[in-house]
Amino acid sequence: MKGQGFIRRLGYALNGIITAFRREQSMRTHGLAMLGVGVFLAATGASPLWWALIGLAVGLVLVAELANTAVETLADLLHPERHPEIGVAKDVAAGAVLIATLVAIGVGVAYLLR
Repeated sequence: MKGQGFIRRLGYALNGIITAFRREQSMRTHGLAMLGVGVFLAATGASPLWWALIGLAVGLVLVAELANTAVETLADLLHPERHPEIGVAKDVAAGAVLIATLVAIGVGVAYLLR
C-alpha cells in the first residue's frame, strides 16, 4: 500500500469500513445507534459543542469496533483453532470497545443532565 496515491488509499479505508459493517452485527448496531443519536440531537436542538462532544464519543466507539474487527479477523486467519493468547488478544480488543461505549454513554448521560 505504500507509495500509492491518496485516492487509492482512501478507497482501501472505505472498503474496510464497508466490509466491517457487512460482516459484523456489532458494527451495524453501533451504526444504527449513531443514527439514532443524531436524530435525537437534532430533535432536542443540541448546541454545536454537544454535537462535537457526542460525535467524538460515538466516533471513538466506531474506531474501537473497527480495531476489534481487525484484531479478530487477523487472529482467526493466523490461528483458527482456540489458543489462550489469541483469546486474550480478542478479549482485550473487545474490552476497548466496552470502554469506548461506556465513555459514550457517560457523555450521553451528561447531555441528558445538562
